[in-house]
Amino acid sequence: MRGILGAIVVIWLVIGVAAAVQRGYFGDDQEVSCATAGTTAVTVLAGPLNYLGVNPEVDCEVPEPSN
Repeated sequence: MRGILGAIVVIWLVIGVAAAVQRGYFGDDQEVSCATAGTTAVTVLAGPLNYLGVNPEVDCEVPEPSN
């Protein structure tokens, strides 16, 4: 049973990575920020739901250090 569940999780994540690649989230021209990293991560975690119309996006702000 554990092997089947593990295989399902791996397939789910592979489908999520495929969706992120198709959306261009791993390109060299991507801005590196909290929002882009978060959006990429939730896209991978959403897996096959991406192909059912889910388009997860993360909006976050990182505080600037004080001078």
